[in-house]
Amino acid sequence: MTEAAELPPAPDEAREVFGERFPEAVRYGELLADVGVTRGLIGPREVPRLWERHLLNCAVLSEVVPEGVTVCDVGSGAGLPGIPLALTRPDLRITLLEPLLRRTNFLQEVVELLGLDHVTVVRGRAEEVLGKLPPVHVVTARAVAPLDRLAGWGVPLLRPYGEMLLLKGDTAEEELKHARAALGKLGVVGTSVLHVGEGVVDPLSTVVRVEVGESPGGVRFAAKRAKAARRSPRRRP
Repeated sequence: MTEAAELPPAPDEAREVFGERFPEAVRYGELLADVGVTRGLIGPREVPRLWERHLLNCAVLSEVVPEGVTVCDVGSGAGLPGIPLALTRPDLRITLLEPLLRRTNFLQEVVELLGLDHVTVVRGRAEEVLGKLPPVHVVTARAVAPLDRLAGWGVPLLRPYGEMLLLKGDTAEEELKHARAALGKLGVVGTSVLHVGEGVVDPLSTVVRVEVGESPGGVRFAAKRAKAARRSPRRRP
């Protein structure tokens, strides 16, 4: 069994970013370093860099999320970026969407412990909840899959003129180049690569923005795929 580790001291930037919710951010970090490790949600080698690489890296996504919108964090895992975003932005209504039971259990515990009344945890895959959850303004995700696959999951969950904000790494530009054809088929009307977190994280966090128009063409395609997925269900741990 993997042993828990101790959360390193928070950098000064964390107090500024999380503001009055800084104590909750610390508690969340402690949970990641403790039960997050023992339950296999994050690797033990990630604990020393939890603040810079995970908590702050995700929190600065708030710089490009519009005010007062609905958000669905697809493949939320241990709550990244959804939980840091929720801590910095109480104006948002956030759904943490995650298919694995052990992860949704952890997410629900975190949401209740931190008093995040504006956050809801839903167990399922994106194609399974299509039509069951209200469309959202923004879909977020953090490098859980290649860009074209992420868009296939996330675009159908969006409202007209919604956007996906995807935390990616150094290969974001290259991924975007290779995914353009697939994105076009999904009804994407605009893409861009943003860099956020100036003065907070180094290197800056890279965000791929994927924008849809009034009637995303991928909605019908995703509905057909969801129907096929229901006919051939995948086993879930």
